[in-house]
Amino acid sequence: MSVCRTASKSVFLFLLGAMTASNATAMQDTIRQTGSARDFVILLHGLGKSSSSMDNMAAALSRENYLVINQDYPSREQTIETLALDNIPKALSQCRQDNSRHIHFVTHSMGGILLRYYLSVRKIAGLGHSVMLSPPNHGSEIVDLLRDNVLFQWLNGPAGQQLGTGKDSLPLQLDGADYSVGVITGNRPAFYDGYFAAVIPGSDDGKVSVDSAKLQGMADFLVVPLDHTFIMNAAEVIRQTIHFLKFGRFAQAEARKPAD
Repeated sequence: MSVCRTASKSVFLFLLGAMTASNATAMQDTIRQTGSARDFVILLHGLGKSSSSMDNMAAALSRENYLVINQDYPSREQTIETLALDNIPKALSQCRQDNSRHIHFVTHSMGGILLRYYLSVRKIAGLGHSVMLSPPNHGSEIVDLLRDNVLFQWLNGPAGQQLGTGKDSLPLQLDGADYSVGVITGNRPAFYDGYFAAVIPGSDDGKVSVDSAKLQGMADFLVVPLDHTFIMNAAEVIRQTIHFLKFGRFAQAEARKPAD
């Protein structure tokens, strides 16, 4: 009698477990097909930094139900081309495993150039919106000034050498955007970038001029009173980034529209 009860109990638990697993799978499939919870955002940090520099942005995006891949890469060790082709596919592969609906990007500084280069040679299925923070889209005069300096070369590696404004500038060799991208850049250099700011023509963030951040074909452009190094941590920048990922424009763009 007890053996039969034990066997019956085991069968019941097995069936219950199977049903639970089936329901969980069905629920996961439903989640994958609906809502922004299944939209991915890939973060690409800047030169000389690591993925930890994008942690605040990652946390904010996670709270908005995005699945975030904060991709680290050895920014000082390789060229921009190699960095892009080696590391962006790693992030994309994680999105594919979860049947992503849209894949968005948020980049800081040189991370934007990695994305531009990658999209010039590869297509991304399901590409959504991208936000570039302080990208040197036309290069930086700082690189022109310091490119022959041994310390600069050591600190910034081969990729850093590609970010000037001369004939060998990689950003200047890339086409404009034929995808949805918004650019946010700063115009208030930090005190420690005062010397660099004096070298850069026009308004700048201490590393990149406002004009250099602009990209032909961009959907929207926003200038904020912030410096280059920590722009990604500012609450307003994070708010505007999230707005662009959702709507393809910055929140302040609505105020620019003429009244009907």
